[in-house]
Amino acid sequence: MPETLTTATHVDVTPLAGHIGAEITGVDTGVSLSDDTVARIRRALLDHKVVFLRGQSLNYRRQVAFAERLGPLTLGHPTISSPPEQPLLEEIDSRKGGKVNYWHTDVTFVDRPPAFTLLHAVVIPPLGGDTLWANTVSAYHSLPAELRDLAVRLRILHTNDNDDTRARGAYADAATAAAHAEFVSTVYETEHPLVRVHPETDEPSLVLGGFARTVLGFTPQASRDLIRLLQEYITRPEQTVRWRWREGDLAIWDNRATQHYAIADYGHAHRRGERVTVAGPVPVGVDGRPSVAVQGNAAAYYAGRA
Repeated sequence: MPETLTTATHVDVTPLAGHIGAEITGVDTGVSLSDDTVARIRRALLDHKVVFLRGQSLNYRRQVAFAERLGPLTLGHPTISSPPEQPLLEEIDSRKGGKVNYWHTDVTFVDRPPAFTLLHAVVIPPLGGDTLWANTVSAYHSLPAELRDLAVRLRILHTNDNDDTRARGAYADAATAAAHAEFVSTVYETEHPLVRVHPETDEPSLVLGGFARTVLGFTPQASRDLIRLLQEYITRPEQTVRWRWREGDLAIWDNRATQHYAIADYGHAHRRGERVTVAGPVPVGVDGRPSVAVQGNAAAYYAGRA
């Protein structure tokens, strides 16, 4: 029997922190929504960088259908295999090595990182397992003027195979080590501007996180020092919001303006989310120069359903 679809007519948006995050109520993303409702969600997402909706009635088909209202989708991941017959999904499963407890922006090792990420909470531990998000736009504006002047001129090489990702694979349990081996089964490298211009809001934002390896033109030690210094501005508590998950929650974030960190403080308890991503454009710097793929062809990832 076909499902009965309804249309939400009212959207309430409640900010959660000074620089980032809002909770949306009055919407069920598992049913058909009007264009106006989707536009309101998108506006809240652009304004607050990450939005949260409790108790969403989602399965794979419904999550994909809603995500496609925000734009064309990518495959689940460039290197990690998706569940059978669910090519647009990535499982974030603690029992399969899916503890992403480091600050990052999704998939910055390719030249077209996702525009939006949608993560649906399926299994949540009784304690712990929160996620933090940071606003990379307000972080840019918080830089001292002299550091902002330097930042807009810098280019950063991002890769899925760097010292940090190798360490996470080498000193891990068997499931995490296997997940890491799959994660780096194809190596990608991309040169991004450190400061990109947001394609919808025209805001400058910092492109860094756990896949950033080298500041072009600087020695390895100077690169590490610069990346560490700039990351500290991004992850200051003033730039962040923390979400305590319940099963059924949906988080949607603007991947062009945020970083996030999944806190792995739940021991051996099970934590599982289902993630889909909306395709994004090639980032462009303040000087108009776009990102450039250096190694790896991610065309299949961008193709989504094609």
